[in-house]
Amino acid sequence: GSAGIGVSLLENPRTNNVVVMAATKGGPAAAAGIQAGDVIQEVDGESMKGAQQKLLPPNVEVNLEAKFKLLYSKVKVNPVESATFASSSGKKVGVLKVPSFSQETVAQIVEGLRSVSNDGMVDAVAIDLRGNVGGYMPAGVEVAKLFLPPRAHIIAEVNKVGAIKGYDADGIGAETTLPVYLLVDGRTASAAEIFAAALQDNRRAVVVGSKTFGKGRIQNVQALENGSGVAVTRARYVTPNGRDLHGVGIKPDKEPSKCDVEDSAL
Repeated sequence: GSAGIGVSLLENPRTNNVVVMAATKGGPAAAAGIQAGDVIQEVDGESMKGAQQKLLPPNVEVNLEAKFKLLYSKVKVNPVESATFASSSGKKVGVLKVPSFSQETVAQIVEGLRSVSNDGMVDAVAIDLRGNVGGYMPAGVEVAKLFLPPRAHIIAEVNKVGAIKGYDADGIGAETTLPVYLLVDGRTASAAEIFAAALQDNRRAVVVGSKTFGKGRIQNVQALENGSGVAVTRARYVTPNGRDLHGVGIKPDKEPSKCDVEDSAL
C-alpha cells in the first residue's frame, strides 16, 4: 500500500473540473463519504478548477458541496480478482476484474489467467476495466503484450515537437487466440484506455460497455515552493489506428443498455 487519502482524481478535459474517479474502500476519503463522481472544488481553500493534480500535505481540508477534513493513512490497492462462469450457451468464461494498473498488475493477470484455467481451458476471457482510472502507464503497455502478436503496435507517445516514441508487442508468451472481451465504462481511463484501445485497434478484443473517459495526455507533476504542484503536459497518446482519445474516449464495439460498475461482470 501507499500513504494517501485513497482517491483517484482526474481532470475532466471537457469541463476542467477535478473529478473523483474512485475512492478506495477502507481509505480516509471513502470513510468520510466521498464517492466516485464527486467534483473536488477546493483543497485547503485553494480552487481545484483546471488543476490536474496537486501535492497534498498530510492533513487536508477538501471542499465538495460539503467540507471534509482528511488525514493521510496507509491505503491498500485492490488486486486483480478472478472467477469463472458458464454462459447461457454452455461455454466456460474466465473473468478478471482489474481495478487499477500498478507494477504488480502484469503478474496478477498472468496468475489470474492460470487460475481460471485450473479446471480446464476456458472458451473466452472477459477483463473488467469498469471504474479502472489507470495508474501506472507502463503496466497498460505490458498487459497489452500478454494478448498481442509480435510487432503489433500498442501505443505511441507524440511530444510537443512531433517526435514519436512507439511501444510494440514482442509476442513472448502471449495468448493470441483465446477470445477476449473488455468491459468498460465512463470511468475507464488512462492506462486502462491504452490497453483497451491497443486490443480494439488490433482487433484482438471486443470492447463492451459505454464510452470511456478520454484521458490521453502524459503529464509530470512539478513541485512548487509552497508545497503545491503543477501538472505539465509533455506528450499525447496515439492509438495504433492513429486515434487521439483525449476528451473523446473509446467507443465500445457493443453498448448494452445497462453496464454500470455496480453490475456483475458475470
